[in-house]
Amino acid sequence: QVRERLKQQVVEMKEKFPGFRPGLAILQVGNRDDSNLYINMKLKAAAEIGISANHIKLPNTATEADVLKCIASLNGDPAVHGFIVQLPLDSDKPINTEKITNAVAPEKDVDGLSSINAGKLSRGDLGDCFIPCTPKGCMELIRQTGVQVAGKRAVVVGRSKIVGAPMHDLLLWNHATVTTCHSKTSTLAEEVAKADILVVAAGKAEMVKGEWIKPGAIVIDCGINHVPDSTKASGKRVVGDVAYNTAKEKASYITPVPGGVGPMTVAMLMQSTVESAQRFLEKFQPGKWNIQYTQLTLKVPVPSDIEISQSYMPKPIDQVAKEVGLLPDEVELYGQTKAKVHLSTLKRLQSQPDGKYVVVTGITPTPLGEGKSTTTVGLVQALGAHLHQNVFACVRQPSQGPTFGIKGGAAGGGYCQVIPMEEFNLHLTGDIHAITAANNLVAAAIDARIFHELTQTDQALYNRLVPSVCGVRKFSDIQVRRLQKLGIKKTDPEALTKEEVNLFVRLDIDPGTITWQRVLDTNDRFLRKITIGQSPTEKGFSRTAQFDITVSSEIMAVLALSDGLDDMKKRLGRMVVASSKRGEPVTTDDLGVTGALAVLMKDAIKPNLMQTLEGTPVFVHAGPFANIAHGNSSVLADKIALKLVGKEGFV
Repeated sequence: QVRERLKQQVVEMKEKFPGFRPGLAILQVGNRDDSNLYINMKLKAAAEIGISANHIKLPNTATEADVLKCIASLNGDPAVHGFIVQLPLDSDKPINTEKITNAVAPEKDVDGLSSINAGKLSRGDLGDCFIPCTPKGCMELIRQTGVQVAGKRAVVVGRSKIVGAPMHDLLLWNHATVTTCHSKTSTLAEEVAKADILVVAAGKAEMVKGEWIKPGAIVIDCGINHVPDSTKASGKRVVGDVAYNTAKEKASYITPVPGGVGPMTVAMLMQSTVESAQRFLEKFQPGKWNIQYTQLTLKVPVPSDIEISQSYMPKPIDQVAKEVGLLPDEVELYGQTKAKVHLSTLKRLQSQPDGKYVVVTGITPTPLGEGKSTTTVGLVQALGAHLHQNVFACVRQPSQGPTFGIKGGAAGGGYCQVIPMEEFNLHLTGDIHAITAANNLVAAAIDARIFHELTQTDQALYNRLVPSVCGVRKFSDIQVRRLQKLGIKKTDPEALTKEEVNLFVRLDIDPGTITWQRVLDTNDRFLRKITIGQSPTEKGFSRTAQFDITVSSEIMAVLALSDGLDDMKKRLGRMVVASSKRGEPVTTDDLGVTGALAVLMKDAIKPNLMQTLEGTPVFVHAGPFANIAHGNSSVLADKIALKLVGKEGFV
């Protein structure tokens, strides 16, 4: 009955959320036969119900650190909703079981063994915790008898953390009068005789005698014991903690061993996993926000922008992330007020519908000076904090050139600002600095390549580009692409002819065609035209060049247009930096720096999360300058925001 009900619930979840499936992870250390048997039962039950079950098996040489590392990974996996550690841990290294069970995230601890879940159960917070599966199964069996638990006298024999202690708490908070007994209880027979409901989990074969049972009592036997039996092929048989043959004559209901509590325990594990998946959907359902807005106190006359910004305390950014449905593992905190959002968010939400897209374009300001940023922030605060719609602002990251110039910052103005304003306008999370480093790496590579081609032979260049390591030469992936571009269909570095080596090593860049300039995120007019290569080490190979502002770099345009790491890497490799003397375009891929650029930009591609004065979410990402502006800030920020706001939300 339980499994059929769960199967139907899983079907309904899939219909409501296409592509979604409850996930259970089982972590095993070692290779105990009994653990393998129990795990196979759980995997089979999960498959029947429609739960995605993943069995992770660590060797018996695993250390405590190995197990904790695996647990941390599963805690952060959004596809895992239920997570159990199969006990006992079969390792030849010392492992603290208590530490391991408490490392499991409480919201995924479907075994209910963590101290947090145990504490909530003992305090009666039954709706906000996971109950260990065996006590939960026992309770389900008691309910199926139709007998009212409230007001009954219950006796629990056993006090283990897995069964006895939580069973006591569960019966107590279902309003039974509960007595706990154990191996040291001197009046065990007398206490058992008082029980309307008797749960035995002592771990001792047939410890409770049939004659002790109160007539009409409900008896739940959780014991699994092996006793000698010459009539069995194995030489032993399985019995419970209750003398079944005599007890069944007096009890109104009694569970057999085996086949009683065991299957129900597995069913309860599945039920807890489904419940955890339902809680996950309730908490992180796209478009279902539970956001706390900040109340503004308007002053007349209106204070300066910086005074307004500093007079309001921003919410912790991890709280903002949680409010808009981001998972902890999808957020990378940069202090208390900024965070980067991982691109894995898009994959998780790929089947969700997009929200509505509003573009704020050119603004003709009033004498107060409001522009696109102020208007955008004002709109999201009005729609979010006042009309309670899901709404995300996506704005450009400002350059420090204008910030320290006449124009000033770009965080909005008045009571329509992104806060903290000084964080927004300065380094933020270092994206612009990453672009500066990447851009100048390309510039350095151009001049270094020209210098080396002018001063070295073909063979010397070839030896530098394709060095012999332990007597073996090998082309890198980027060099294979260069060979293919040249029409050379060879993969063995020793097989190239002299003519092919010449083509391969010489880009033959025409200095007069170089369009790639060095950059700096400061408006320094005295760097607008410079001479480079004046050091004696450059052997007289100097040329005129210039510094542009960082946000005018083509890498900024690439960042704004990219829709993923792979796409960004391809775009970075296709950038044309000059022409050869034969008139052929020279790209960053030809220079061999594509991989290095991607590594420098790997964090910059993640959108930055901040908030407005009234607590609505903002993505600050990419900021193409006027001469490369193409009508958008960040494609990725827009795409993630459109998923997060839900079908009825606004970006």
